[in-house]
Amino acid sequence: MKLSKKMARLGTETAFAALAKAQVLEAKGANLVHLEIGEPGFNTPTNICDMVIKAVGEGHTYYSASQGITILRSEIAKHIGGTRGVSIDPECVIVTPGGKPIMFYSILALLEEGDEAIYPNPGFPIYESMINFTGARPVPIALREELDFRLDVNELKSKITPRTKLIIINSPHNPTGAILEEDDIRYIADLAQKHGITVLSDEIYDRIVYGKAPLSILSVPGMLDRTILLNGFSKTYAMGGWRLGYGVVPRELVEPIVRLIVNSVSCTSTFIQYAGIEALTGSQESVHRMVEEFRKRRDLIVEGLNEIPGISCLLPKGAFYAFPNITKLGMDCKRLADYLLNEAGVVVLAGTDFGKYGQGYIRLSYGTTLENIKEALKRINTAVAKLKL
Repeated sequence: MKLSKKMARLGTETAFAALAKAQVLEAKGANLVHLEIGEPGFNTPTNICDMVIKAVGEGHTYYSASQGITILRSEIAKHIGGTRGVSIDPECVIVTPGGKPIMFYSILALLEEGDEAIYPNPGFPIYESMINFTGARPVPIALREELDFRLDVNELKSKITPRTKLIIINSPHNPTGAILEEDDIRYIADLAQKHGITVLSDEIYDRIVYGKAPLSILSVPGMLDRTILLNGFSKTYAMGGWRLGYGVVPRELVEPIVRLIVNSVSCTSTFIQYAGIEALTGSQESVHRMVEEFRKRRDLIVEGLNEIPGISCLLPKGAFYAFPNITKLGMDCKRLADYLLNEAGVVVLAGTDFGKYGQGYIRLSYGTTLENIKEALKRINTAVAKLKL
């Protein structure tokens, strides 16, 4: 069977490839500590689980409107409007099976051959994959440790051309845990407005922060009609397997994106949407407890990594990833990830799994238990000690 040429342009998410490789070793008896998957590692709160059972029992098992049920879109509009300080029309909210479809559909709707899109590198690999898939040109902007992995706004300005149609930002950021400062956000908004560029703001980690909540670019005056806000329930409410996300989009993008939904998945599971309503309107205590637990895990993993000779790690400000610098070990990051898997039994991701500017780093998810983190640190320390520095 001959595949279309465009399939060669489509990338993948390497965390799942690493998981598959690890599972092969586990099937052979290997004892592994998993730090590769970007999942909170908590059970979904009971009130949300109870609601989905109730929804099924009440017969909410039919198709819903492709854009999402009205009550959920209204609650999302209320939540985003209240946290961002802007008025959101529920008609500009689109519910999807996970957050990725908002990214996928927005990029498909906006970009074509000859266009350019600027995206963070290292960054979530699907950004570059989807830009390539459309035939547009992906333009990476390097996130450097000396700027705490924030993008350099002057460099961003220099990369804008008459063909630039989209800027993607992600704060809090995967894989570094960085957060863009308010001045960064306002500068990006100013550039977008001056050059007529749309911004895709991936805010999936917005509730997992360890200090002051970051400014959303949606809050900046003039950006409501120029911003695609991507969010969802997977991270905040530990609902990764439920597949429930949403976007708040400019009005003129609603119809094209809904048309893409109709042509692909028809709609998001109706009873799952009722669980989303409960997540937003029910108790938020589980979210607060989860973030405080993440803070303990973050502090443990960063302190432990910084005690290992040849490794240094900044303190993440959000999300649940550590992104340590391993350049002093004198080993390519992919080779190190393989070495840690085979020698230490610890599954991590190479920095270059998130783009070429991730060279010299590895990503560790601390969406696991404190006990697993302690064991992983012990194993990494032992394995690194065997290297000739």
